[in-house]
Amino acid sequence: MVKLVLLHRADSIYDDEPDREYDFPRDYLRAAEDGVGDWIVYSEPVKAGPRGYFAVARIERIIPNPRTPGRFLALIEPGSYLEFDRPVSRLHEGRPMESALTYPDGRPKPGGLTQSSVRRLPECEFAAIVSLGLPADLEAREARRYDAAREADDPPAPFERPVIERLTSRPFREVAFRRKVRAAYDYRCAISGLRLRNGGGRPEVQAAHIRSVERQGSDSVRNGLALSGTLHWMFDRGLLSVAEDLTILVSRNKVPGEVVDRLIRPEGRLILPADPHDHPHPGNLRWHRENVFGQVTVEGPAPWR
Repeated sequence: MVKLVLLHRADSIYDDEPDREYDFPRDYLRAAEDGVGDWIVYSEPVKAGPRGYFAVARIERIIPNPRTPGRFLALIEPGSYLEFDRPVSRLHEGRPMESALTYPDGRPKPGGLTQSSVRRLPECEFAAIVSLGLPADLEAREARRYDAAREADDPPAPFERPVIERLTSRPFREVAFRRKVRAAYDYRCAISGLRLRNGGGRPEVQAAHIRSVERQGSDSVRNGLALSGTLHWMFDRGLLSVAEDLTILVSRNKVPGEVVDRLIRPEGRLILPADPHDHPHPGNLRWHRENVFGQVTVEGPAPWR
């Protein structure tokens, strides 16, 4: 097994869905097969934009692309995809993050390998990229983010958990997912339109998975919605969903009309993030409509009672 860099652009002509599958030509088959069972880093091509490295995932297996002869799909292990808290530049202190893209004197190599869709990545360089994109102290940063007294103190040095341990830790992933989703929606509830903060400035909006992790949903921002606590509860229990045209669907035999009027913005449409990269994936919304909406038994008192 070997770690890899996979180039991905949001407007790719290929069938890429980075949290599910990566489409590539036969030329890269050998390298991709070497990466099966190991972790990869996604990077945006230079010509596509400035993001650089932006996510990690693990390759589960390789199959021929059933839609395009001569191409292959690297299937991503469910639950492994995780976007960086912040993109990592291709250059660090003027030198490329990848030694394969660097001349002996530290200058970046132009063209050629830099445009290769699949590149091998040494363990130490993988760890360096991930540590910049998903810092070891991410949970501690989030915990003290809105606490002025704690923020003023010198934070303790974080215990450097191994990179893979961080990537497989559910609490760590939940923090990373929550930070990305709430920021993508500018801390505003996508259904009510409200941007509420408590007395300390902490956002009240939560990050909801559209397709739950337990049912093979990913931690991609495109599988997330920023929702208030009550709307999050209703969405998870199938009382609400989102139609193909982004109108809000309501299980009206279970939700009183006055609750709908009070919680859902008058336009009745989902608010989208400013960045199209972060828009909810239509496939995830369809899955929620088909597998959750109107199908979950609501037990116990509803939060509006």
